[in-house]
Amino acid sequence: MSKDAGRMLSSLCVFAGSSHGRLAAYAEAATGMGRLLASRGIALVFGGGHVGLMGKVADGCLAAGGTVTGVIPRSMVERELAHRGLSELHVVSSMHERKARMAELADGFIALPGGVGTLEETFEVWTWAQLGHHAKPVGMLNVAGYYEPLISFFERMVDHGFIRPEHKRMLHVADNAATLIAAMERHEPVATPKWIERGET
Repeated sequence: MSKDAGRMLSSLCVFAGSSHGRLAAYAEAATGMGRLLASRGIALVFGGGHVGLMGKVADGCLAAGGTVTGVIPRSMVERELAHRGLSELHVVSSMHERKARMAELADGFIALPGGVGTLEETFEVWTWAQLGHHAKPVGMLNVAGYYEPLISFFERMVDHGFIRPEHKRMLHVADNAATLIAAMERHEPVATPKWIERGET
């Protein structure tokens, strides 16, 4: 078993929208996630911005006495998008470096509601897990049913033979933050990553 499997989570990377969305439930969930991480002694790693849901999760964690590390490209700092009240802020040269640094710093990953960037970040770390590049848990907080159409599409991908059922199960989904984190703490990686048994497309 990998050293990443079955361990207590000391830090979690949260991907979240740079907008607040149209439902108050989204901001409430982001703030609540930050508070929950702080109460559990889990450090927050995030994209370093003060805007949208990413800012809400950071503010919630900081207000509850938690540790928050941001990772942000220099171009966004120059546009005054950086959160200035963090425990630590890493300024990097590119979006690629940002994602790699967040992945390095975190023991797992959670997607809150968001747009294309949130999905891209989530799919990338899920893909890395599928390929066996890491054994860290990946979760999706399904606030107010936001991700329901996407979750249904994942089932379609399995039905059509583009995702193995065990690889779909790598993505933990819940509508409650505490339930999601508990599932991620029990996470065990798939024994056989994609491509090991057979080549497939």
